[in-house]
Amino acid sequence: MYEKQTSHLLTNTCAFLFQMTREQYILATQQNSLPRTEHPQFYPVGIYGWRKRCLYFFVLLLLVTMIVNLAMTIWILKVMNFTVDGMGNLRVTKKGIRLEGISEFLLPLYVKEIHSRKDSPLVLQSDRNVTVNARNHMGQLTGQLTVGADAVEAQCKRFEVRASEGGKVLFSADEDEIVIGADRLKVTGTEGAVFGHSVETPHIRAEPSQDLKLESPTRSLVMEAPRGVQVNAAAGDLKATCRKELHLQSTEGEIFLDADTIRLGNLPVGSFSSSSSSSSSSPSSSAPRQTIYELCACPNGKLYLSPAGAGSTCQSSSNICLWS
Repeated sequence: MYEKQTSHLLTNTCAFLFQMTREQYILATQQNSLPRTEHPQFYPVGIYGWRKRCLYFFVLLLLVTMIVNLAMTIWILKVMNFTVDGMGNLRVTKKGIRLEGISEFLLPLYVKEIHSRKDSPLVLQSDRNVTVNARNHMGQLTGQLTVGADAVEAQCKRFEVRASEGGKVLFSADEDEIVIGADRLKVTGTEGAVFGHSVETPHIRAEPSQDLKLESPTRSLVMEAPRGVQVNAAAGDLKATCRKELHLQSTEGEIFLDADTIRLGNLPVGSFSSSSSSSSSSPSSSAPRQTIYELCACPNGKLYLSPAGAGSTCQSSSNICLWS
Protein backbone atom coordinates (compact mmCIF):
# COMPACT_ATOMS: atom_id res chain seq x y z
CA MET A 1 0.00 0.00 0.00
CA TYR A 2 2.83 2.38 0.89
CA GLU A 3 4.68 1.57 -2.33
CA LYS A 4 1.56 2.39 -4.37
CA GLN A 5 1.18 5.77 -2.62
CA THR A 6 4.87 6.56 -3.26
CA SER A 7 4.57 5.74 -6.97
CA HIS A 8 1.44 7.88 -7.23
CA LEU A 9 3.20 10.88 -5.64
CA LEU A 10 6.22 10.49 -7.93
CA THR A 11 3.94 10.37 -10.96
CA ASN A 12 2.09 13.53 -9.90
CA THR A 13 5.36 15.36 -9.18
CA CYS A 14 6.86 14.47 -12.56
CA ALA A 15 3.69 15.56 -14.33
CA PHE A 16 3.70 18.86 -12.43
CA LEU A 17 7.36 19.56 -13.31
CA PHE A 18 6.74 18.65 -16.95
CA GLN A 19 3.78 21.08 -17.11
CA MET A 20 5.81 23.91 -15.56
CA THR A 21 8.74 23.36 -17.99
CA ARG A 22 6.35 23.34 -20.95
CA GLU A 23 4.79 26.62 -19.87
CA GLN A 24 8.24 28.23 -19.50
CA TYR A 25 9.24 27.02 -22.97
CA ILE A 26 6.07 28.40 -24.55
CA LEU A 27 6.57 31.73 -22.78
CA ALA A 28 10.17 32.03 -23.99
CA THR A 29 9.19 31.16 -27.56
CA GLN A 30 6.51 33.82 -27.63
CA GLN A 31 8.96 36.44 -26.35
CA ASN A 32 11.50 35.67 -29.12
CA SER A 33 8.87 36.12 -31.85
CA LEU A 34 7.97 39.65 -30.68
CA PRO A 35 9.88 42.59 -32.16
CA ARG A 36 12.69 43.79 -29.99
CA THR A 37 12.54 47.23 -28.49
CA GLU A 38 15.31 49.41 -27.42
CA HIS A 39 14.90 48.42 -23.82
CA PRO A 40 14.41 44.59 -23.69
CA GLN A 41 12.58 43.17 -20.71
CA PHE A 42 14.10 40.32 -18.77
CA TYR A 43 11.86 37.62 -17.28
CA PRO A 44 13.09 35.54 -14.42
CA VAL A 45 13.48 31.81 -15.18
CA GLY A 46 12.56 29.33 -12.40
CA ILE A 47 9.78 28.21 -10.11
CA TYR A 48 8.36 30.91 -7.92
CA GLY A 49 5.28 31.58 -5.91
CA TRP A 50 2.69 28.98 -5.10
CA ARG A 51 4.24 26.48 -7.51
CA LYS A 52 7.46 26.48 -5.54
CA ARG A 53 5.59 25.98 -2.29
CA CYS A 54 3.59 23.09 -3.82
CA LEU A 55 6.80 21.45 -5.04
CA TYR A 56 8.41 21.67 -1.62
CA PHE A 57 5.24 20.29 -0.06
CA PHE A 58 5.18 17.27 -2.38
CA VAL A 59 8.89 16.59 -1.82
CA LEU A 60 8.38 16.75 1.94
CA LEU A 61 5.34 14.46 1.74
CA LEU A 62 7.30 11.98 -0.37
CA LEU A 63 10.14 11.99 2.17
CA VAL A 64 7.75 11.38 5.07
CA THR A 65 6.06 8.52 3.18
CA MET A 66 9.42 6.88 2.47
CA ILE A 67 10.44 7.16 6.13
CA VAL A 68 7.13 5.65 7.32
CA ASN A 69 7.38 2.86 4.74
CA LEU A 70 10.93 2.05 5.81
CA ALA A 71 9.92 2.05 9.47
CA MET A 72 6.97 -0.28 8.80
CA THR A 73 9.20 -2.66 6.84
CA ILE A 74 11.75 -2.79 9.65
CA TRP A 75 8.96 -3.36 12.20
CA ILE A 76 7.47 -6.25 10.18
CA LEU A 77 10.89 -7.86 9.81
CA LYS A 78 11.45 -7.54 13.56
CA VAL A 79 8.04 -8.90 14.58
CA MET A 80 8.02 -11.82 12.11
CA ASN A 81 11.64 -12.61 12.98
CA PHE A 82 12.85 -12.77 9.39
CA THR A 83 16.34 -14.20 9.05
CA VAL A 84 18.46 -15.66 6.30
CA ASP A 85 17.32 -19.21 7.24
CA GLY A 86 13.60 -18.54 7.53
CA MET A 87 10.86 -16.72 9.42
CA GLY A 88 10.06 -17.09 13.13
CA ASN A 89 9.92 -20.76 14.15
CA LEU A 90 10.06 -21.76 10.48
CA ARG A 91 13.49 -22.72 9.19
CA VAL A 92 14.29 -23.65 5.61
CA THR A 93 17.00 -26.31 5.36
CA LYS A 94 18.41 -28.47 2.58
CA LYS A 95 16.23 -31.43 3.65
CA GLY A 96 13.01 -29.44 3.89
CA ILE A 97 11.24 -27.16 6.37
CA ARG A 98 11.73 -27.34 10.14
CA LEU A 99 9.22 -25.95 12.64
CA GLU A 100 10.23 -25.22 16.22
CA GLY A 101 7.65 -25.26 19.03
CA ILE A 102 3.88 -25.50 18.57
CA SER A 103 2.51 -24.96 15.06
CA GLU A 104 -1.11 -24.44 14.04
CA PHE A 105 -2.46 -25.19 10.56
CA LEU A 106 -5.81 -23.65 9.64
CA LEU A 107 -5.91 -25.17 6.14
CA PRO A 108 -5.02 -28.65 4.79
CA LEU A 109 -1.35 -29.62 4.97
CA TYR A 110 0.18 -31.60 2.08
CA VAL A 111 3.56 -33.12 2.89
CA LYS A 112 5.53 -36.21 2.01
CA GLU A 113 7.03 -36.91 5.44
CA ILE A 114 6.62 -35.56 8.98
CA HIS A 115 9.02 -36.45 11.79
CA SER A 116 10.06 -34.94 15.10
CA ARG A 117 13.46 -34.22 16.52
CA LYS A 118 15.49 -37.07 17.91
CA ASP A 119 15.01 -35.95 21.52
CA SER A 120 11.27 -35.12 21.46
CA PRO A 121 8.03 -36.88 20.46
CA LEU A 122 5.69 -35.88 17.64
CA VAL A 123 2.26 -34.72 18.88
CA LEU A 124 -0.74 -34.15 16.61
CA GLN A 125 -3.53 -32.35 18.46
CA SER A 126 -6.97 -31.09 17.46
CA ASP A 127 -10.04 -29.79 19.28
CA ARG A 128 -12.31 -32.23 17.40
CA ASN A 129 -10.44 -35.06 15.70
CA VAL A 130 -7.26 -35.88 13.82
CA THR A 131 -7.69 -37.38 10.35
CA VAL A 132 -4.90 -38.75 8.18
CA ASN A 133 -5.83 -39.48 4.55
CA ALA A 134 -3.92 -41.36 1.86
CA ARG A 135 -4.78 -40.85 -1.81
CA ASN A 136 -3.57 -42.29 -5.09
CA HIS A 137 -2.30 -40.41 -8.14
CA MET A 138 -5.90 -39.78 -9.24
CA GLY A 139 -6.86 -38.16 -5.94
CA GLN A 140 -9.04 -41.05 -4.79
CA LEU A 141 -9.10 -41.91 -1.09
CA THR A 142 -7.29 -45.22 -0.45
CA GLY A 143 -6.81 -45.10 3.32
CA GLN A 144 -8.01 -43.06 6.28
CA LEU A 145 -7.17 -42.96 9.98
CA THR A 146 -9.43 -40.91 12.25
CA VAL A 147 -8.74 -40.32 15.94
CA GLY A 148 -11.88 -38.89 17.54
CA ALA A 149 -13.29 -38.33 21.00
CA ASP A 150 -15.38 -41.52 20.93
CA ALA A 151 -13.42 -43.94 18.74
CA VAL A 152 -10.36 -44.55 16.60
CA GLU A 153 -11.41 -45.56 13.09
CA ALA A 154 -9.24 -46.97 10.31
CA GLN A 155 -10.61 -47.35 6.80
CA CYS A 156 -8.43 -49.32 4.39
CA LYS A 157 -8.26 -52.57 2.47
CA ARG A 158 -5.99 -54.25 5.01
CA PHE A 159 -4.94 -53.22 8.53
CA GLU A 160 -1.70 -54.62 9.99
CA VAL A 161 0.21 -54.28 13.25
CA ARG A 162 3.84 -55.40 13.04
CA ALA A 163 6.53 -55.99 15.64
CA SER A 164 9.33 -53.47 15.94
CA GLU A 165 11.97 -56.19 15.57
CA GLY A 166 11.81 -58.45 12.56
CA GLY A 167 8.59 -56.99 11.18
CA LYS A 168 6.46 -59.95 12.28
CA VAL A 169 2.73 -59.45 11.73
CA LEU A 170 1.09 -59.35 15.16
CA PHE A 171 -2.40 -58.44 13.97
CA SER A 172 -3.97 -58.12 10.55
CA ALA A 173 -7.57 -57.62 9.43
CA ASP A 174 -9.32 -57.45 6.07
CA GLU A 175 -12.74 -58.27 4.67
CA ASP A 176 -12.12 -62.03 4.69
CA GLU A 177 -10.34 -62.78 7.97
CA ILE A 178 -8.61 -61.49 11.07
CA VAL A 179 -5.19 -62.96 11.86
CA ILE A 180 -3.47 -62.74 15.26
CA GLY A 181 0.19 -63.62 14.83
CA ALA A 182 1.33 -63.28 18.46
CA ASP A 183 2.70 -66.31 20.25
CA ARG A 184 -0.08 -66.16 22.84
CA LEU A 185 -3.51 -64.53 22.98
CA LYS A 186 -4.41 -63.48 26.53
CA VAL A 187 -7.93 -62.41 27.53
CA THR A 188 -8.02 -60.80 31.00
CA GLY A 189 -11.68 -59.73 31.11
CA THR A 190 -13.95 -61.10 33.82
CA GLU A 191 -16.48 -62.29 31.24
CA GLY A 192 -13.84 -64.03 29.12
CA ALA A 193 -14.04 -64.15 25.34
CA VAL A 194 -17.41 -64.24 23.55
CA PHE A 195 -17.60 -65.65 20.02
CA GLY A 196 -20.74 -65.23 17.93
CA HIS A 197 -19.85 -68.03 15.52
CA SER A 198 -17.56 -71.04 15.27
CA VAL A 199 -13.96 -71.02 16.49
CA GLU A 200 -11.17 -73.04 14.87
CA THR A 201 -8.02 -73.59 16.91
CA PRO A 202 -5.55 -76.44 17.41
CA HIS A 203 -5.05 -75.82 21.12
CA ILE A 204 -6.97 -74.22 24.01
CA ARG A 205 -5.07 -73.98 27.28
CA ALA A 206 -5.54 -72.15 30.56
CA GLU A 207 -2.74 -70.45 32.45
CA PRO A 208 -0.87 -72.43 35.14
CA SER A 209 -2.90 -72.81 38.35
CA GLN A 210 -6.00 -71.52 36.56
CA ASP A 211 -9.17 -73.33 35.47
CA LEU A 212 -10.28 -73.60 31.86
CA LYS A 213 -14.00 -73.20 31.32
CA LEU A 214 -15.92 -73.51 28.06
CA GLU A 215 -19.49 -72.35 28.50
CA SER A 216 -22.57 -71.68 26.40
CA PRO A 217 -25.16 -70.14 28.79
CA THR A 218 -28.25 -70.44 26.57
CA ARG A 219 -27.29 -72.80 23.72
CA SER A 220 -25.26 -75.93 23.09
CA LEU A 221 -21.50 -76.32 23.01
CA VAL A 222 -20.11 -78.40 20.14
CA MET A 223 -16.51 -79.53 19.72
CA GLU A 224 -15.72 -81.22 16.41
CA ALA A 225 -12.55 -82.59 14.84
CA PRO A 226 -12.16 -84.99 11.90
CA ARG A 227 -9.41 -86.99 13.65
CA GLY A 228 -10.68 -86.91 17.21
CA VAL A 229 -11.23 -84.70 20.20
CA GLN A 230 -8.94 -85.25 23.18
CA VAL A 231 -9.69 -83.91 26.65
CA ASN A 232 -6.88 -84.48 29.13
CA ALA A 233 -6.56 -83.54 32.80
CA ALA A 234 -3.01 -84.50 33.73
CA ALA A 235 -3.17 -83.55 37.42
CA GLY A 236 -6.87 -83.23 38.23
CA ASP A 237 -10.39 -84.46 37.66
CA LEU A 238 -12.48 -84.42 34.52
CA LYS A 239 -16.10 -83.60 35.24
CA ALA A 240 -19.05 -83.53 32.84
CA THR A 241 -22.36 -82.28 34.26
CA CYS A 242 -25.66 -81.81 32.48
CA ARG A 243 -29.27 -81.18 33.43
CA LYS A 244 -30.81 -83.89 31.27
CA GLU A 245 -29.28 -86.79 29.40
CA LEU A 246 -25.57 -87.37 28.81
CA HIS A 247 -25.07 -89.26 25.55
CA LEU A 248 -21.91 -91.17 24.67
CA GLN A 249 -22.24 -92.41 21.09
CA SER A 250 -19.85 -94.13 18.75
CA THR A 251 -21.20 -94.82 15.26
CA GLU A 252 -18.50 -97.22 14.06
CA GLY A 253 -16.33 -98.03 17.08
CA GLU A 254 -16.74 -98.73 20.75
CA ILE A 255 -16.85 -96.82 24.03
CA PHE A 256 -13.90 -97.89 26.15
CA LEU A 257 -13.76 -97.14 29.89
CA ASP A 258 -10.33 -97.94 31.37
CA ALA A 259 -9.90 -97.30 35.10
CA ASP A 260 -9.09 -99.10 38.33
CA THR A 261 -12.60 -98.40 39.59
CA ILE A 262 -15.72 -97.62 37.61
CA ARG A 263 -18.65 -96.33 39.66
CA LEU A 264 -22.21 -95.83 38.53
CA GLY A 265 -24.02 -93.93 41.25
CA ASN A 266 -27.78 -93.49 41.91
CA LEU A 267 -28.80 -96.54 39.91
CA PRO A 268 -32.32 -97.76 40.68
CA VAL A 269 -32.48 -100.94 42.77
CA GLY A 270 -34.96 -103.68 41.96
CA SER A 271 -36.05 -106.51 44.23
CA PHE A 272 -36.04 -110.18 43.34
CA SER A 273 -39.15 -112.32 43.88
CA SER A 274 -40.46 -115.53 42.39
CA SER A 275 -43.51 -113.73 40.99
CA SER A 276 -43.31 -111.81 37.75
CA SER A 277 -44.22 -108.54 39.46
CA SER A 278 -41.24 -107.80 41.61
CA SER A 279 -41.35 -104.79 43.80
CA SER A 280 -39.00 -101.90 43.21
CA SER A 281 -38.78 -100.94 46.88
CA SER A 282 -35.72 -101.56 49.03
CA PRO A 283 -35.40 -104.77 51.05
CA SER A 284 -37.29 -104.89 54.33
CA SER A 285 -35.56 -103.78 57.46
CA SER A 286 -36.01 -107.21 59.07
CA ALA A 287 -34.06 -108.97 56.31
CA PRO A 288 -30.27 -108.96 56.44
CA ARG A 289 -28.61 -105.97 54.73
CA GLN A 290 -27.91 -106.58 51.09
CA THR A 291 -24.34 -105.69 50.11
CA ILE A 292 -23.92 -107.47 46.79
CA TYR A 293 -25.97 -106.57 43.75
CA GLU A 294 -26.14 -107.68 40.19
CA LEU A 295 -25.96 -105.17 37.35
CA CYS A 296 -28.86 -105.66 35.01
CA ALA A 297 -29.87 -104.03 31.74
CA CYS A 298 -33.32 -103.46 30.32
CA PRO A 299 -34.05 -104.14 26.66
CA ASN A 300 -33.89 -100.41 26.00
CA GLY A 301 -30.42 -100.20 27.52
CA LYS A 302 -31.31 -98.81 30.94
CA LEU A 303 -29.20 -100.16 33.82
CA TYR A 304 -30.44 -101.07 37.26
CA LEU A 305 -29.31 -103.11 40.23
CA SER A 306 -30.82 -106.35 41.43
CA PRO A 307 -29.95 -108.16 44.69
CA ALA A 308 -27.47 -110.91 43.95
CA GLY A 309 -28.52 -114.51 44.47
CA ALA A 310 -27.34 -118.01 43.67
CA GLY A 311 -28.32 -117.41 40.05
CA SER A 312 -29.16 -114.41 37.93
CA THR A 313 -31.82 -112.24 39.51
CA CYS A 314 -32.36 -109.86 36.57
CA GLN A 315 -36.00 -109.92 35.65
CA SER A 316 -37.08 -108.49 32.32
CA SER A 317 -40.56 -108.01 33.73
CA SER A 318 -39.29 -105.68 36.45
CA ASN A 319 -41.26 -102.48 36.92
CA ILE A 320 -38.04 -100.48 36.37
CA CYS A 321 -37.92 -101.71 32.79
CA LEU A 322 -41.68 -101.40 32.32
CA TRP A 323 -41.79 -97.72 33.33
CA SER A 324 -38.54 -96.67 31.65
